[in-house]
Amino acid sequence: MPCASRTLAALLPLCLVGPTLSAQTYDLLLKNGHVIDAKNKISGKRDVAIKDGKIAEVSAEIAASKAAKVVDVAGLYVTPGLVDLHVHVYASAANPSSYCGELSVFPDDHTFRNGVTTAVDAGTSGWKSFEEFKTRVIDKSRTRVLALLNVVGTGMCGAVEQDTKEMDAAKAAAMAKKYPQVIVGFKTAHYTGPEWVAVEAGLAAGRAANLPLMVDFGSFRIERPFDTLVLDKLRPGDMYTHMYLNAVPMLDKDNKVRDFMWQARKRGVLFDAGHGAGSFVWWQAVHAMKQGFPPDSISTDLHASSMNAGMKGMLNVMSKFLAMGMPLDEVILKSTWNPARQIHREELGNLSVGAPADVAVIRLTKGDYGFVDINGGRLKGTQLLSSEITLRDGKVQYDQNGMTREDWDKIGGRYGAQGSGTWDATIGQAVRARKK
Repeated sequence: MPCASRTLAALLPLCLVGPTLSAQTYDLLLKNGHVIDAKNKISGKRDVAIKDGKIAEVSAEIAASKAAKVVDVAGLYVTPGLVDLHVHVYASAANPSSYCGELSVFPDDHTFRNGVTTAVDAGTSGWKSFEEFKTRVIDKSRTRVLALLNVVGTGMCGAVEQDTKEMDAAKAAAMAKKYPQVIVGFKTAHYTGPEWVAVEAGLAAGRAANLPLMVDFGSFRIERPFDTLVLDKLRPGDMYTHMYLNAVPMLDKDNKVRDFMWQARKRGVLFDAGHGAGSFVWWQAVHAMKQGFPPDSISTDLHASSMNAGMKGMLNVMSKFLAMGMPLDEVILKSTWNPARQIHREELGNLSVGAPADVAVIRLTKGDYGFVDINGGRLKGTQLLSSEITLRDGKVQYDQNGMTREDWDKIGGRYGAQGSGTWDATIGQAVRARKK
């Protein structure tokens, strides 16, 4: 039976081996986009070629004849897949309370449409509950989901985060060593007691597993001052998230960034945006940004409460930093290469040859926009980022305007079985083969 009469489902395994396609070097070629790749210090017009799920070539000009599928992305930005350093995606039936169910969301519902290919769950699961999280969410997601493991055994389930008996650094470190490809650090959050026990447990786990710690103070106590946390407790490479939370004492009475914040940054402590539903106010952010105190990483703190409030999504949070004057190249740096380095995953967040072909194709639109903080305050802006195409390991996971697809009337007939929802460049190859 000729290829022209087969269904699309049959075409994929059988019709991609013809001499025309096999002679082509690349599976997919993104042409004429403006590439921003902080690791490789690229910001300019480049073509990006993909082969077997990896970045194969990034050059000023790559011949279209070399690729089975060519997509013209002129006028758009091509960046590494975004790395969201702070999300909550442990949607657990076993632990339905608080962040372990009611507030967590499934990652694929929110990531790809925002250009995010890697999402780091920030402490929703702990050393007792991680394996259930892995089985239920991580192993089933098309998004690359990594984890900062909570030092509390069951993680952010109900009020258990206040139980100091659940804070076991040795068991947390052991779990991290068991799953080194997935667990990229530790997290302590929401502890309201006066002691340093939660932070000390996180630091001990970090030392044992040679991984960073992310801290969310939760409540601020005079017994454990914030300046002591960032000047004495946290190590270089450790992270404080929710840096623009109203309670963070980063500004003095004259709205100047306090000296200890500069000192903490100088000694290597990292500050993460972690927008969330309650952790980003313009008063803190605008004053700090004007004085040159931006975040090291831009993240969402994605959960059920934040996604429909001021936060909305990764690209909206990134657009807020554009509105505060951060250059686009820096916004991309802090949403790709910086967070990848912070979790020691340098294979991510860049478009180096051989790297996973995680790619975000982003549109920057000019107009009149408004961006909202957690108090409902609005900041006007003139630029808005939105997602056009998102690739994970070379496969098209999101395509806002069908740029990677063929026009329906050029394909002809009833052109195949129902799609799976995952759009791969090989589907484009099959269509091309069918028309031969």
